[in-house]
Amino acid sequence: MKLKYLYGPVPSWRVGSSLGVDLLSQLVKVCSYDCVYCQLGSTKAPTITRQLYVPGDEIVKELEMLPADVPIDYITFSGRGEPTLAKNLGSMINAVKKLRCESVAVITNSSLMGRQDVRDELSEADFVIAKLDASSQGSFVKINQPFQGIEFDAILEGIKEFKKYFRGKLALQIMFIEKSLIHAEEIVYIANEISPDEVQINTPLRSCNIDPLSKEELFEIKGLFSGLTAISVYESRKRYVQPISDDDTLRRRGKI
Repeated sequence: MKLKYLYGPVPSWRVGSSLGVDLLSQLVKVCSYDCVYCQLGSTKAPTITRQLYVPGDEIVKELEMLPADVPIDYITFSGRGEPTLAKNLGSMINAVKKLRCESVAVITNSSLMGRQDVRDELSEADFVIAKLDASSQGSFVKINQPFQGIEFDAILEGIKEFKKYFRGKLALQIMFIEKSLIHAEEIVYIANEISPDEVQINTPLRSCNIDPLSKEELFEIKGLFSGLTAISVYESRKRYVQPISDDDTLRRRGKI
């Protein structure tokens, strides 16, 4: 099936069979970070400006084309960059819910969670997976290389505020690399303050310039989150999922 904005389904260790929705869909990555481990490569033009990238009716057309019997656990807003930069995120979450019965997830780098409008739009989802790779502005800059003006403390307060009223499931996704090992205990402390429903402990297993931590190192880190529900990428069991989008669509989003 020729799809431009939907991709997959792909097997996800976090949400099972995931059909992606890309509200950005540009030839270059659209993001507010330039994370050192990103499998999509460097961010050529980082931004924090929310704007319309893909008209909502184009997304709806593709959703209406989907066969009813495609096995999907979550319809996931992710794709080639940071989905909260799309100013129609909230309306598209609601559009998906009107057309489909599957749960909706959003994978966000958390950069705009200090904004009330973004938190309100994310609250329409069933599952929000929010990035937290650092414990201070210094480690945040070192690992995530954010757009100028993005403050770690504002992000942290935004996530905490979101947790107060969000009725769905909130997970913290934490990418651990060699540089972040010294901050592990501080990140655990912050995670306990937030008290998410789940902590997702990751390390770069997709092709990038950063070596992953070993299984033993990641399991040791997982043990630090003893008071929280934690899962790690090394424990995942991905079942086979047959994609309905073509290889080019998957490849442009770092999925193959």
